[in-house]
Amino acid sequence: MDAQEFDRLAARARELAVPGRRRVLGIAGAPGAGKSTLAARLVARLDGLAVLVPMDGFHLAQAELERLGRADRKGAPDTFDAAGYAALLARLRAPEPGTTVYAPAFDRSLEEPIAGAVPVPPEVPLVVTEGNYLLHDEGAWSAVLPLLDEAWYLELDARRRVPRLVERHVRFGKDRDRAERWVRDSDEVNARLVARGRDRAHLVVPMS
Repeated sequence: MDAQEFDRLAARARELAVPGRRRVLGIAGAPGAGKSTLAARLVARLDGLAVLVPMDGFHLAQAELERLGRADRKGAPDTFDAAGYAALLARLRAPEPGTTVYAPAFDRSLEEPIAGAVPVPPEVPLVVTEGNYLLHDEGAWSAVLPLLDEAWYLELDARRRVPRLVERHVRFGKDRDRAERWVRDSDEVNARLVARGRDRAHLVVPMS
């Protein structure tokens, strides 16, 4: 993404960050599309007017995934606490004076969610949240989009996105063969599901 395009997106996010009113911006897209990077850059640019709350904090714990028999497809819609995520967004939309809300985060080095990792003070006007399934319309996920003031969909060609995903998995501990299998058999299955929500976004953002 060039500087001009980022400036345009930052200006659009800044319009949502009006002191005295809480709004929520959602950034969706396939695995490896650049959601977390863009979200972090926007929050940094807004300099205290926004807090980043990642959807990935609602991954089910590895032990629970193993109990449910879902560990081999971690990252699929039913490997998250979607209802819990929607409940948090609803709470964040209606901040209580003097009450900081604590959101979970996801530690990639541990491959586990971390409770209470992200403080969201009531006076911060904008929450930026990012994740695969913000536009998903099945089950508890269908409650998410109505809680977003804006939803953006990041679109990146698979020829660029897939190699990035493989490298990310290698960086966090998978050997290359396993990383390539995981991307093919898990991440890309999820990517096709995520793409179905593209037309529900308020804005489609081409990525490079």
